Amino acid sequence: MIKILIVEDEKPISDLIRINLSEAGYYCDCAFDGLSAAAMIDENKYDLILLDIMLPEADGYELMEYIRPQRIPVIFLTAKATVHDRVKGLKLGADDYLIKPFEIVELLARVEAVLRRYHVGQTVVEIGDVVVDTGSRMVKKENSEVQLTKKEYELLIFFIQNNNIALSRDTIYEKIWESDYMGDSRTVDLHVQRLRKKLGWENLVTAVYKFGYRLEIDNEAVVETFR
Repeated sequence: MIKILIVEDEKPISDLIRINLSEAGYYCDCAFDGLSAAAMIDENKYDLILLDIMLPEADGYELMEYIRPQRIPVIFLTAKATVHDRVKGLKLGADDYLIKPFEIVELLARVEAVLRRYHVGQTVVEIGDVVVDTGSRMVKKENSEVQLTKKEYELLIFFIQNNNIALSRDTIYEKIWESDYMGDSRTVDLHVQRLRKKLGWENLVTAVYKFGYRLEIDNEAVVETFR
């Protein structure tokens, strides 16, 4: 399982991140100051670090100097929003920089993108009789390949990453089509309907009244093999 270290001194924010990452299938440790984080990095192997800048004991910039030789990918999570701060963080070796407050959906997307860049987290996911290989981007149902369009595949992955979370139509549209939602639900609805039919997921991808959709699955029944 992919291990992520959350370094954030505000416990409510740390808990929110941890809960959502855990629901997405990641294992999370939490540190609340820079020195504790450094000790945990020495004692454990992490695939990714989410790092606040304004920390007690040692700040995020100082900790970044310690992390960089270990070549662990880092995403800064911070309220420091100036261009100077972003440039400084990236020059220190951070892989991404997310400004507070942020949407959990965006954080999950950025985590996925950084892990993919490092070839971490390529998985085979089994949900009932459907198997999704994220490395080859191949989807099978009952051992037969399912032909999905690029958007249908991205929609499937988005639902899996955010399973059991109600996703609004505008969130789905902005994530999959990478543009602002214009209020026309037909594009999202048609793609969801086609995906449901191809996978036989009419009862799994449920409509949330006047809002959007949710993939309802039992996490204990999902089998993931990490490569």
